[in-house]
Amino acid sequence: MLGIGTLAKKVFGTPNDRKVKSVRPLVAQINALEPEFKALTDDEIKAKTETLSVRAQAGENLDALLPEAFANCREAARRALGLRAFDVQLKGGIFLHQGNIAEMKTGEGKTLMATFPAYLNALARKGVHIVTVNDYLAKRDAEWMSKVYGALGMTTGVVYPYQPDDEKREAYRADITYATNNELGFDYLRDNMKSSIEDMSQRGHFYAIVDEVDSILIDEARTPLIISGPSTDRSELYTSVDALIPEILPEHFKLDEKTRNVTYTDDGNEFIEQRLRTAGLLPDGQNLYDPESSTLVHHVTQALKAHKLFHRDQQYMVRDGEVMLIDEFTGRMMRGRRLSDGLHQAIEAKEGVAIQPENITLASVTFQNYFRLYNKLGGMTGTAKTEAEEFMEIYGLGVVEVPTNRPIARIDEHDQVYRTAKDKFAGVVVSIKEAHEKGQPILVGTTSIEKSEALSEMLKADGVPHNVLNARQHEQEAQIVADAGKFGAVTIATNMAGRGTDIQLGGNVEMKVLEALAADPEVDPDAVRAKIEAEHADEKARVIAAGGLFVLGTERHESRRIDNQLRGRSGRQGDPGRSSFFLSLEDDLMRIFGSERLDSVLSKLGMKEGEAIVHPWVNKSLEKAQAKVEGRNFDIRKQLLKFDDVMNDQRKAIFSQRLEIMQSEDVAEIAEDMRHQVVEDLVDFYLPVKSYADQWDTDGLHAAVVEKLAMDLPIGAWAKEEGVDHEVMRERICEASDTKMAEKLEAFGPETMRNIEKQVLLQTIDAKWREHLLTLEHLRSVVGFRGYAQRDPLSEYKTEGFGLFESLLNSLRQDVTLRLSQVRPLTEAEQKTAMEQYLAQQRAASGEVQVAAAEPEAEAAATGGFDENNPASWDSTGRNEPCPCGSGNKFKHCHGRIA
Repeated sequence: MLGIGTLAKKVFGTPNDRKVKSVRPLVAQINALEPEFKALTDDEIKAKTETLSVRAQAGENLDALLPEAFANCREAARRALGLRAFDVQLKGGIFLHQGNIAEMKTGEGKTLMATFPAYLNALARKGVHIVTVNDYLAKRDAEWMSKVYGALGMTTGVVYPYQPDDEKREAYRADITYATNNELGFDYLRDNMKSSIEDMSQRGHFYAIVDEVDSILIDEARTPLIISGPSTDRSELYTSVDALIPEILPEHFKLDEKTRNVTYTDDGNEFIEQRLRTAGLLPDGQNLYDPESSTLVHHVTQALKAHKLFHRDQQYMVRDGEVMLIDEFTGRMMRGRRLSDGLHQAIEAKEGVAIQPENITLASVTFQNYFRLYNKLGGMTGTAKTEAEEFMEIYGLGVVEVPTNRPIARIDEHDQVYRTAKDKFAGVVVSIKEAHEKGQPILVGTTSIEKSEALSEMLKADGVPHNVLNARQHEQEAQIVADAGKFGAVTIATNMAGRGTDIQLGGNVEMKVLEALAADPEVDPDAVRAKIEAEHADEKARVIAAGGLFVLGTERHESRRIDNQLRGRSGRQGDPGRSSFFLSLEDDLMRIFGSERLDSVLSKLGMKEGEAIVHPWVNKSLEKAQAKVEGRNFDIRKQLLKFDDVMNDQRKAIFSQRLEIMQSEDVAEIAEDMRHQVVEDLVDFYLPVKSYADQWDTDGLHAAVVEKLAMDLPIGAWAKEEGVDHEVMRERICEASDTKMAEKLEAFGPETMRNIEKQVLLQTIDAKWREHLLTLEHLRSVVGFRGYAQRDPLSEYKTEGFGLFESLLNSLRQDVTLRLSQVRPLTEAEQKTAMEQYLAQQRAASGEVQVAAAEPEAEAAATGGFDENNPASWDSTGRNEPCPCGSGNKFKHCHGRIA
């Protein structure tokens, strides 16, 4: 008997079915326009774009333009690529435009689908960003789809790491820009560290389409993007502490695999304290609980984590003498990404490679808060439904399952569960050999490099030819994936999330054509394509006869989505295929999260050694365990976001203030307001309102005015005058400071003075923000302990964070005022010395060497000594620090300028 819910769904359809049905009239409208747009010439298609763009910029709603825009885009794609979009791709494009996530199965054509909403939204000429998971995909998709956008009369840009600034700015000025999530986030942070509008790359956040949206907005959302600068080198301490960790015994630490945390036990604390004392790292009479030991405690804790939580070829690998992190979701190397808080250095010490200096945070943002900057967001992936709640709660994104163009013919088998990992892998090898013997292509999913290489050795021993795809072979990734559908192919791959290249039965025609043309550029492309397509048709028929692609998972992942992504590689576009997962009770997920109930269920079902149990109960138990882990990970991300929201409000305030300063021609008014506020605060502090003159601290005010405003004023004498009150004192000090600044304006000239004010403001904001980030980091690390005192750590963080921000603004006003008060033009002698220094630098840069008697000052410069009265010694000043001459410019724009 059917339940009420099931019955209602049969009659009314699911909410998802109703959403899909709701866009049918729009698809019908687009299809009705097809004959009209087919009749247009290439130039008329471009002219149509111009007409639609004028209407969009005049304020016409994009929804009203959708049918014509989609019809124009479909025709342009048909001509440029020879691909006519299916109705399901149009439906997906509509959902993306509406600000949803379109869940489409692998091989349904997401790349082409994205061109429709991208084109429609680009008509507003505010820039559309298409976000991919790696640089290869960004470049590939931009190159491929630029043919469509070019046929429509639109420009395409692609952003990639280490791109020249001019090229990057040009890419962001394009109508449609392809980029990775990392590069977009970093460019946003870099832009907010620039000192002029012209140097900024991005031009706002109008609309973004995120490919592999679950991977970017969920899997990577736990790690903030950080731009950092080097701090002091403590590599010796890391090495010394690391040497002690191998001596630690199991009773010295407690490992919690669920929360991925490790701590010393009381015995462990005593043991490590004793060993630190013996090694001369902990002074006699000092213990680990003393405040002076906090740095040492931090080092021994990070060293323990490096040894017990991080394993080579699982969380990281060593390549060319460098520790490279591995993305746990995609199995890719994360070049340039480092663990913070000294953990990366602890791993480098453990592996005996060169230890890079620790970094201090200059700017940071989480992906959640970066992508929430966009006015509208859309996303596409093959697997999002399991995280629908998180997408809606964090980003306001709905998830719509777009039906497949053809029914799915893949057979998903129940999981096979073995007692031990050894039995499981023996079963995996048997299953691979069976499929391989009949020519069925097999994709084997593993969870780490280590496991993929162990399985590879087993297959080699049995003489089964195969390819291995993991972080070590990431350069050949596209090639290996393209060949994975060939007859008899065996491919072992670490997590297949967001690989971006289709596994086509019989192999990938496009890749074969490109290979053939690269091998012989003289050959006729059309003839080559025809020959390859004919061969491919034969091979595809053989693969279909063998049962299509067989996806074999060797372990369940923490997230159901990652398993579904692996499954989804088989059965694309209605192709036959099958999928099966082989598990053991020793797998991490089963061991850590599988309940004892599962073990008792398996015992009841009568599990024997070397045999597998296959039963729907097992699948249900596993799904519950995975759902539990997903829920916990969601809570972690939600908590991270709540804390980051506190900083995000402050970040927005600082970044918008910087932007306002950069956009202003004249910031004298801002500087004056700050100066007057400083005066008001000083007068309020030393001469409290409603107090009598004999209660005033005039000496204190005099000293403060000298210190904060660099002015020696007769404060004591003024205070003794008849009728002088608190307000008169404030006005007199303000007038004196205004007069002083007016003199500076005359001495420097208006243009130079405005430039100095702008640079001082920006540099001081940046320096204060850097300090503030560090303070917030420290606050974040200690505020958790407030929970023990029955106080909510988040509300404590909010309250104290707000107080810290207020004090940042106060000290910002004071620093800007002081620096502008101290700035002065160079004397003739100083100018002459500076010019000589500059000419000497020019000669050195051009390779001209002069032999002369070294003067004492020059000697000091050569040895790196700094003398504030001698410009020859200023080379040791950082390129981005204020120039010691007091001009207010950065050193690199002043005495450190290189022609």
